[in-house]
Amino acid sequence: MDSSLLSCQIDPARLRSLLGGASGRFTIEALRECGSTSTLLLERARQNATSGSVLIADRQTAGRGRRGRSWWSSAESGLTFSVLWRFTGGVARLAGLSLAVGVAVARALENCGVPGIGLKWPNDILLDGGKLGGILVELDAQPDGMVAVMGIGLNLLLPAAGAEEFLHRPASLSQASSPPPDRHQLLARILLELAVVLDRFAVAGFSVLREEWQAHHVWQERAVRLLNGGLLDREGICLGADSDGALLLRTAAGIERCLSGDLSLRAA
Repeated sequence: MDSSLLSCQIDPARLRSLLGGASGRFTIEALRECGSTSTLLLERARQNATSGSVLIADRQTAGRGRRGRSWWSSAESGLTFSVLWRFTGGVARLAGLSLAVGVAVARALENCGVPGIGLKWPNDILLDGGKLGGILVELDAQPDGMVAVMGIGLNLLLPAAGAEEFLHRPASLSQASSPPPDRHQLLARILLELAVVLDRFAVAGFSVLREEWQAHHVWQERAVRLLNGGLLDREGICLGADSDGALLLRTAAGIERCLSGDLSLRAA
């Protein structure tokens, strides 16, 4: 093994052992530092990287979240990685993918003994109302189908005060258990749950996972505002996700569908 990998927080060999019989579905690489694990995997996808490629970084210098926001990442306090998955068909078949990934992450955290996990449309992972992590799905069309690169970041410890300006109150796994779950066991569980969820999603789409997502949805029946580019777009009562992952909002005009993009969800 390359000596640079031995100093990483994640040991690929140990991770593969925890994956057991599913280890053959994943190709795992760990880096001490990179710009963005998702950017690297997208580049590798265009060079025929296999489905199930996983790239983990102790520290990302150009990690990003939704709408181009940066994602704070460090070896000591976070778990940041990206997973490449290949799907047949066109982009329409991947509607609701970020929500499906959220279901897998919620399952994994609960199986690791973390209570109070919630999901917020379209890509936030919450712990007792604070933002524990996020998901960013990036797609690339290729001749034989679609490539999805799913970037996932979780806070193991609370970020240091002043590390960045937070749009939402941060949360960490250390608040739920001390010490926080072992990162190898947590990552192995996430990958195992992802394989199960993505197999179902590839066949039947988000609709078969919708009920489970709704059960974790923390904004259900709450008054909300939707902002577009910082400006009020509409407001109403949040009804969760439709069968294709679109946000359902009950407004004065009736029930409206809102798609991901520049829309942002805020408490009214």
